[in-house]
Amino acid sequence: MSVKIAIPIPPQDRYPNYFSALSALGAEGIKASAEADPSDFDGLLLPGGGDICPAYYRQETAGAADMDPALDALQFAVVDRFFKAGKMIFGICRGHQLLNVYFGGTLIQDLQNGKMHDWEQGFSMDKVHMTEALPGSWIAGIYGLRFPTNSAHHQAVDQLGKGLTADMYAPDGIIEAAHHESGRVFSVQWHPERMCFDHRREDTVDGSKVIRWFLDRCLSAKCPG
Repeated sequence: MSVKIAIPIPPQDRYPNYFSALSALGAEGIKASAEADPSDFDGLLLPGGGDICPAYYRQETAGAADMDPALDALQFAVVDRFFKAGKMIFGICRGHQLLNVYFGGTLIQDLQNGKMHDWEQGFSMDKVHMTEALPGSWIAGIYGLRFPTNSAHHQAVDQLGKGLTADMYAPDGIIEAAHHESGRVFSVQWHPERMCFDHRREDTVDGSKVIRWFLDRCLSAKCPG
């Protein structure tokens, strides 16, 4: 049975890695507008991208860049529709941060200014670092307690939003995965779609496993019992 996953991005944008990973796992990624009907989909995937406008988390701009107000409006609207409809939601990188903001949390606007994640200024390629998952967490159930992931971000979750729990950390304390108390919202700071299939790399875990885990939960919700 095919699983249909909404991806809220503008019609002209491509995001090929996300659609390819979903297709390789037997699911269908479909671009979703702000008016998308959640009943037409089995889940929502929030992809990576630029920074969220700090006004959404009640801050002045102090390190945020590459902002797209139209994309913010689109994605917050879709998250609200899908969460209220009880759909499964999975956030990746920007998506992880956007979910935190949606639930009332805040972001670190620039890790480089904060001396976290010890990277060169202006890096563009994925970096790799070790992470630790909390015992009993959903992410530990997939990969174990200690494993390497990729990273390509200059912002991070700061204060957690209401109902969210951190499940995984980088060595410097950055939150690398989280879930919501509803049991329907999960997120990672890293990019599993760039760690699987044609983008599989030997220095990280296989990113397809966490995407498949999400799809399995969408399928279970679609066909309970």
